[in-house]
Amino acid sequence: MPVWAGIAVGRARAGSESPPKHPKVPGTLRLRARRRVERPPGSGRVWLSEDELPWEAAQTAIIIIDMWDTHTCHAAAQRVSGMAPRMNEIVTAARNLGVMVIHAPSDTMKYYEGRPERLRMQRAPMVTAPFPIREVRPDEEKLRKFPIEAGCDDPVFTEFKGPAPPTTRGFYPWQRQHPAIDIAGFDGISDSGQEIYNFCRQEGMTNFALMGVHANICILNRPFGVRSLKRLGFNVVVVRDLTDAMYDPRQRPFVSHARGTELVVEHIETYWCPSILGEDLTHVIPGTAGPFPGQRPASKPVGR
Repeated sequence: MPVWAGIAVGRARAGSESPPKHPKVPGTLRLRARRRVERPPGSGRVWLSEDELPWEAAQTAIIIIDMWDTHTCHAAAQRVSGMAPRMNEIVTAARNLGVMVIHAPSDTMKYYEGRPERLRMQRAPMVTAPFPIREVRPDEEKLRKFPIEAGCDDPVFTEFKGPAPPTTRGFYPWQRQHPAIDIAGFDGISDSGQEIYNFCRQEGMTNFALMGVHANICILNRPFGVRSLKRLGFNVVVVRDLTDAMYDPRQRPFVSHARGTELVVEHIETYWCPSILGEDLTHVIPGTAGPFPGQRPASKPVGR
């Protein structure tokens, strides 16, 4: 057990039963949401538009999906390592504005056992969803129409032979989230769609910004991914500059990796949800950061 896990368990036993709840603070984000609309349907003619979404920080959560410390595809792992420091900057700024941050590195929950951020998600009361919350994968016909084929672009790729780390569920090389992404404050940790649903219903979260990897697989398909959250009735955006695709330029449609990722984002914008830039999560509209209406100012000026 990591040292911090032992400390967390000791605090949980000695103190309150549940970690402190995420505080609700005023502040309205202004998201520049990019969408694509096919008009008329089936014509292949796509119109691009950008609208402003005013999202309350207190009702907004970022979900960081599968930003593991390594990967079976070395090229994918390298791109994650390049993206992680910038993602941490964006998440840190959003956290400081009152946005909830949920870390979802699938298959690695044993590594985080006992942490208050993990307990915070586990202890949210069960809420029955309108349908089972599970992976939502496209059928074969939809896969054939998808703009790219999924594949690893590592030319010396070899299948992972193991052994898997003891903290990992399944036969995978990763064991935790990438260490360049901080877990702090009132964050949560979960790879369960039901746990995340329970927690967000408890906290009144209605808006989700998804970032991480991979845009054509986990971002779309996970139980806490785009398809599932949209079916559950939540507002969803994908952070297009903080994601990547699992794509090999040697496969259809034979474009660069960067263009392959763009094609997936464009597909999401057309058929699923808007995309935004990470920068949109780093500031609120001036004058919206409080105090809430009716809240009394301090009785004495600061410093006197």
